[in-house]
Amino acid sequence: MSKRDYYDVLGVPRSASESELKKAYRSLAMKYHPDKNSGDKEAEKKFKELNEAYEILRDVNKRAAYDRMGHQAFDQGGRERSHASGDFNFTGGFSNIFEDIFGDFMGGGSPQAHRGSDLQYNMNISLEEAFKGSKKPIRINVNAPCDECKGSGSEKGTKPVTCLSCHGQGKVRANQGFFTVERTCPTCHGAGRKIEKPCRSCSGLGRVRKEKSLNVSIPAGVEDGTRIRLAGEGEAGIQGAAPGDLYVFVSVAPHSFFQREGADIHCRVPISMVTAALGGAIEVPTINGGRAKVKIPEGTQTNRQFRLKDKGMTILRRSNRGDMYIHAFVETPVNLSKKNKDLLKEFEKSTKNAQTNPQSEGFFAKVKEFWDNLQD
Repeated sequence: MSKRDYYDVLGVPRSASESELKKAYRSLAMKYHPDKNSGDKEAEKKFKELNEAYEILRDVNKRAAYDRMGHQAFDQGGRERSHASGDFNFTGGFSNIFEDIFGDFMGGGSPQAHRGSDLQYNMNISLEEAFKGSKKPIRINVNAPCDECKGSGSEKGTKPVTCLSCHGQGKVRANQGFFTVERTCPTCHGAGRKIEKPCRSCSGLGRVRKEKSLNVSIPAGVEDGTRIRLAGEGEAGIQGAAPGDLYVFVSVAPHSFFQREGADIHCRVPISMVTAALGGAIEVPTINGGRAKVKIPEGTQTNRQFRLKDKGMTILRRSNRGDMYIHAFVETPVNLSKKNKDLLKEFEKSTKNAQTNPQSEGFFAKVKEFWDNLQD
C-alpha cells in the first residue's frame, strides 16, 4: 500500500507555514495519542503516520527534498535516501517530536539541546572544477572540543557524576491527565550528568573557539546550488555531546564563453561571412581543455546548432558525459576598405536574381503581400 501524501496526513496545503504545520500536528497528536486511545491499533497507526509526516515537513531541508521527489526522497522511517558518495548522505532518525510540541507547556525542552549547531559555508568554484571535481581547502571559525578536558567539561583528573534527578537518563517523566510526557531533566539540562569541578580552560562547556582547516571533496559533475554535508564537522556539542554538521553550499561561477544547461554545454562561436557562405572547418575549445573540429557546411546561417556528442559536462556519479552544442553566429565584416566595399557591391549585383538569400526573399515577399492587402 502506497504512503499517503504528508500534507494530506496533516491536513494542510503545500504552502502551509511552519506555525500552521505545528498547529495541525498538535491538534491531531492529541486526538490520536496512544495514551488517549489505549488498544486502538488504528489510532496508533495514524499517530505513527502523523509523526513521520511532521518529522519531514518541519525540517526545511527535508521538506524541500520531499517537495521535489515525494516519498522517493526517503527510506522508511523518514530517513533521507543515501547516495553513492558519503558527502551527500543525509541521515538522522526521529527526534522526540511530541516533546518538542508539548514540552513548552510542561516546562521542558529538547533533549538534543546540547548538540552542537550546524554550520553553513558558501563555496565558489569554476565550471572547470565542477567538470573535473576537486578538493578545496577551507578554514572556518568553530567551537571545537577543549584540548584541556578533551571535551568533557570537567577539570583535568576529575569526571562528571551521574545526575541524581534523572539517574543519568537526561529526561524525566510526568503524568498530565491522560498524557505521560517526557521532558528534559531541569537539573542536568538533558546531559544525564553533572560537572562538580568545571574545566578552567572552557568554563565547563567542553569546547573553545578556534580555527579549523578542512579539505572538501567536490565530486565531478556537481551543479550550482548543490549542498554537501560533512557529518560531525559543525560546532562541538556542550560537555561532550554530539557535534553538529557542516553544510557546504556550492556556487558554480559563470564561464567566459561556455553556458551550462544540465549536463550539456553551449558555446556561441562567431563565423566569418565567407566561411558561412562557402563552408569550411573551425576549431573550438572543449571543457576538458582540449580542442574539437567542427565542419561548417556552405550556406550556414546564424543560430544553426552543431552537436558534439559526449563533449559536455561530467554527469554526477556516472561515467558518461553530456553533449556540447556549438551555436553559429555569422559575423558581418566591419572597417572595410574601398576595394572591399566595391567587391561586395559587385557581388550583390551579380547575385541579384540568383536566389542566394532565400530568407530575405521569403520575408520581403510576405511584406509585399501584406502591403498589397492593406491597399485593397
